[in-house]
Amino acid sequence: MSPPNNSSVLSRGALAAAALLCGALSGLGAVRTGDAFPSLAGAGLAGDPLPDTAGHVVLVDFWASWCAPCKASFPAYAKLQGDYAGRGLVIVAVSIDENPAAYQRFIQSQHPPFVTEHDRGQQLVRAVEVPTMPTCYLVGRDGKVRFVHQGFHGAESDRELRREIDTLLAETTPAP
Repeated sequence: MSPPNNSSVLSRGALAAAALLCGALSGLGAVRTGDAFPSLAGAGLAGDPLPDTAGHVVLVDFWASWCAPCKASFPAYAKLQGDYAGRGLVIVAVSIDENPAAYQRFIQSQHPPFVTEHDRGQQLVRAVEVPTMPTCYLVGRDGKVRFVHQGFHGAESDRELRREIDTLLAETTPAP
């Protein structure tokens, strides 16, 4: 077998570098801890009237009707709503379902006590670059993402969310 010529080595190297660069650039728009969360009002959402989130701790959950962990998270979020809404927590659950009927069936079966929205054109999910279903973002009173949870893991997720919500609600001034 003959050694590779310089042009094939350079071509493979250029392709590898381009692949790495594309991978790095694709994540530049993702919303991460410390970033401001995009405006819900400008996201083209359909569903419940959007709540006032200014000065509140906000849990924004991205979900889909076909997602089993998403179904499991809704009863836990209902309990969080009951336990924390009076202290300043706002929950907004955003469906990424492409089919509006699937979104409606899910909402009718779950009867969530918190705000639900349908990201019909998937503008918000694309802007945030949500990595998996479900993913929730805990946003502090200052509008910045403080915690991100990928997936829902039952009691473990509930404990973590409660600890983080307690921390955020205890802050009297927005975090720096």
